[in-house]
Amino acid sequence: MDWRIRRAGLSGAVVTALPAVVAVVSYGAKADLPWWAVVAVALLTAGLAGWTGAQIGRRRGIRNEVLEPGEKMLATYTVRPPYTEHTPPAAHEGPQYQLRVTTHGMQMWERSALLWRHPWPELRVIADGPRLRIHHEEREVGTMLLEQPGAVHEIRHAARRHGAT
Repeated sequence: MDWRIRRAGLSGAVVTALPAVVAVVSYGAKADLPWWAVVAVALLTAGLAGWTGAQIGRRRGIRNEVLEPGEKMLATYTVRPPYTEHTPPAAHEGPQYQLRVTTHGMQMWERSALLWRHPWPELRVIADGPRLRIHHEEREVGTMLLEQPGAVHEIRHAARRHGAT
């Protein structure tokens, strides 16, 4: 595994574990709990929060590895799955599908797997009500329903600004 991905996982662990421990300790001090109970809960919370943060950081590191030199991430949008899963993903796994908008194009991710990526000049982006339709070289790459309100229009605006039709 690349050192940048490891570093992203470690920073994610620290960013989530530290505030969790501070919250537990401050609550324990206010509630007048015994020190050993506060330490036990703080350690358990730090472990779980650190593990979750490491997973999130690792996924971000993998996604950032795909960026080309000079390419910047503009936004990430959660895409609703095309069907209802029998068992929903665990909370630490995060959203299943995400659309990343960069200065060079668009990327579609399923957790840590890159499904496709296309540069802006080769894309045609159409706002179809609450859905976003994306065409690449005269074939439809996908029709997506985004969770964030107004996301379709934000993406359409970014597409126009960076050369998509």
